[in-house]
Amino acid sequence: MQPLVQMPSAADIQQSHALIQPYIHRTPVLTCQSINTISGAQLFFKCENFQKIGAFKMRGASNAALRLDETARQKGLATHSSGNHAQAVAKIAQALGVPAHIVMPENAPSVKREATAGYGANIVLCEATQAARESTLAQVLAETGATFIHPYDDYNVIAGQATAALELIQEVADLDAIISPIGGGGLMSGTALSTRYFSPNTKIYGAEPEQVNDAWLSFKSGVRTPHQGLPSIADGLLTNLSERTFDIIKTYLSDVFTVTEAEIVAAMQLVYERMKIVVEPSCVVPLAAVLKNGDVFAGKKVGIILTGGNVDVRGLPF
Repeated sequence: MQPLVQMPSAADIQQSHALIQPYIHRTPVLTCQSINTISGAQLFFKCENFQKIGAFKMRGASNAALRLDETARQKGLATHSSGNHAQAVAKIAQALGVPAHIVMPENAPSVKREATAGYGANIVLCEATQAARESTLAQVLAETGATFIHPYDDYNVIAGQATAALELIQEVADLDAIISPIGGGGLMSGTALSTRYFSPNTKIYGAEPEQVNDAWLSFKSGVRTPHQGLPSIADGLLTNLSERTFDIIKTYLSDVFTVTEAEIVAAMQLVYERMKIVVEPSCVVPLAAVLKNGDVFAGKKVGIILTGGNVDVRGLPF
């Protein structure tokens, strides 16, 4: 199966879903009556925190790796990532028996760094800046000949991430809305495409922290605009959109919402207390947005992608 070089079609997403089946879990969709009551909506949580490596990133990394020819694959896989994508590339490389070279910022959460090393990856630390990530990765690629699997700016990755929403739509009919968190936009783009293709009457929303609101700024202005780089507890959402992901987001989304750090923590605590599952801050940003925007979601059937559960439980913010 050839790598994708243009925006994924419905057939591309379905083919990707079939291709990655041996390497992923079909994660459950959970509901919670008490959170429904609090939100005033019917919420259906696609639990990618139960995915292999604990996050949806396994889908996109697997699709990108499996679409490489054997010669390229044997030279290894490489990426830069603060955590979940790093683990996904390391895990699929381990499954395929090829090397993985992961550039990680020195401030990456220890739980994610340790898990990446546990999958056998060669970890190269760098300063916690985008420029340092890119320059360090360029050196790794030159030395190893490995293939760079971008965390989000890659149609193969986007098609893989789209399979989470595809499964949600297959399981829960007639959703009024689907909402996903936005970091670099790979999951959001894939979610938008799957929803557009397979549930065209469902509205598509995105959510991100106020502290890193590039998607909100870009969506409202129509021009891709970077955020100011403020810190956020949602460490998986600190990247800016790419041209590829923004093109899809501005075309298909109905709106983008932002939430405060306190609202993220409150939503995270609510999931722990009411659903009894482990989630990381980034993945509850859509729930926080639903709770904040009751006028939009009241009485609606809403799908929420819970993106991951890789959190250091020794340092919970509540």
